[in-house]
Amino acid sequence: QVQLVESGGGLVQPGGSLRLSCKASGSIFIYTMAWYRQAPGNHRELVASITNLGSPNYADSVKGRFTISRDNAKNTVDLQMNSLTPEDTAVYYCTARPIGTTYYNYWGQGTQVTVSS
Repeated sequence: QVQLVESGGGLVQPGGSLRLSCKASGSIFIYTMAWYRQAPGNHRELVASITNLGSPNYADSVKGRFTISRDNAKNTVDLQMNSLTPEDTAVYYCTARPIGTTYYNYWGQGTQVTVSS
């Protein structure tokens, strides 16, 4: 079992950047890690994921703007977000899925990202 704590959210102007960080309470090596987001009135959606060996995957809406990375030694997963738009406004969640399983079992409490002028 792993506990996840996100940080780095806040208010940013359109076109700006933010970097979210997720710190795990234990080793993340056996987990695929991901960031989801949920805007008011919307379903939670996958933003980006990264396998235990570092292979990333992105939602079409963020390709070329967001970068997910992980540091297995530090048990952290980051999400660098550039060229932000108001449509990126949401609560962002860090989550973990054990290798070989289907569902993301572990979730952080979320961090708010607001893109507004």
